[in-house]
Amino acid sequence: MNWLGKLGFGFRNPSETSPKQSSSIAQGPDDDLPAPDQQFAQFGAGCFWGVELSFQRVPGLTKTEVGYSQGFLHNPTYSDVCSGTTNHSEVVRVQYDPKECSYETLLDVFWARHDPTTLNRQGNDVGTQYRSGIYFYTPEQEKAALESRDRRQKLVNREIVTEILPAKKFYRAEEYHQQYLEKGGRFGFKQSAEKGCNDPIRCYG
Repeated sequence: MNWLGKLGFGFRNPSETSPKQSSSIAQGPDDDLPAPDQQFAQFGAGCFWGVELSFQRVPGLTKTEVGYSQGFLHNPTYSDVCSGTTNHSEVVRVQYDPKECSYETLLDVFWARHDPTTLNRQGNDVGTQYRSGIYFYTPEQEKAALESRDRRQKLVNREIVTEILPAKKFYRAEEYHQQYLEKGGRFGFKQSAEKGCNDPIRCYG
């Protein structure tokens, strides 16, 4: 494998996985387990770099990871997702302590971070991987998400297109994507992930 492939830019051999097997695995539930006394939540709100940083700053969050979910291909690469053929969404999976951070707080961060009325688009980023989505792990999360969406709809003058669906298998993105903006982003300027920080987020660094 060449160096581009190692970074996730290479194209996979179609014979590597069976389409039927790939689809069934990818469409299964997220069966990873959070740490004891912690909970998972999963959101898609455009390019996952800036979305992750906004959640990193939330008190009570103990871990964030960016990755791919809701698609049909098992173990996708970044280039697979960017091809627009796998139906994956760029998502952030957060782990949080419910004693210190409510799910409703996470929903508030989600709505504030992006425009939920643009279909498959956030700003200049266009494609199905940039769609707006809340992916729930429990009936309680689903109920809170639906109620939150309805409240938000009253505040905007266009229809919210956010999908609210069960969390499916989470594929952790390539390592260079993780905490991308905190590490310096495209231009090498590190952005603070300190809890409570409200500095403006530069989406690409």
